[in-house]
Amino acid sequence: QVQLVESGGGLVQPGGSLKLSCAASGRAFSRYCMGWYRQAPGKERELVATIGWTGGSTYVTESVRGRFTISRDNVKNAVYLQMNSLKPEDTAVYYCAADETLKALMRPAAIDYWGQGTQVTVSS
Repeated sequence: QVQLVESGGGLVQPGGSLKLSCAASGRAFSRYCMGWYRQAPGKERELVATIGWTGGSTYVTESVRGRFTISRDNVKNAVYLQMNSLKPEDTAVYYCAADETLKALMRPAAIDYWGQGTQVTVSS
């Protein structure tokens, strides 16, 4: 079992920044690939970014590429999403996800572990 707890969401003005954190507990964190998803009202859950076991393999979806960065700290058992130049369309609940492979992280229905989500609202 892996427990995931997100934090760092909130209200920010367009152009602002937020850093989301996901704290993991339970089984060996470094054995899991990690990802961030988001879900806006009335929309499907969307993959934002993924990162491999050691942090050497990262993927960021095109709509946020150049603005968002995913990273992890295997000593602190945490994964992060740095979000810069935020836009109103980034407003969503952001979820942390964990699975043993990057391939599994690409399919929400196959993901083993989810956090409870943290709300990000971008508005003036």
